[in-house]
Amino acid sequence: MNAKGRHITLDYTGFSGDGKWMLAVLRAAVSRSSAREVHAHVSEFDGIDSPPGFAAVVLIDESHVSAHCYADEGILAVDCFTCGGINPVGIVDDIHEQLSEAIPTINLIQRTELDRFVMEE
Repeated sequence: MNAKGRHITLDYTGFSGDGKWMLAVLRAAVSRSSAREVHAHVSEFDGIDSPPGFAAVVLIDESHVSAHCYADEGILAVDCFTCGGINPVGIVDDIHEQLSEAIPTINLIQRTELDRFVMEE
């Protein structure tokens, strides 16, 4: 089997921060990689129509990097999906390092890696 893409997810507890700050973290990680940002956006939720938190995404020409947070529970999900020649490992490692430095109480509870666009050889 041969994969054309890679998807990495990170699940955290103990997160504290807002969507604008998290979007800056994602954008910084993308800018330090060889991926090319094509769009970035964050939507913050006030708890009226959706639970309090945010969804942040950086679209890259290879796919995306995103973060979703339930602020009242302190949980954060980050994912990075790339295809082609970009390896998402550096991007998620950069994000993890930024989070760990800024929020010493954050706890990575799960990291998953999955091949995508798997093709028979």
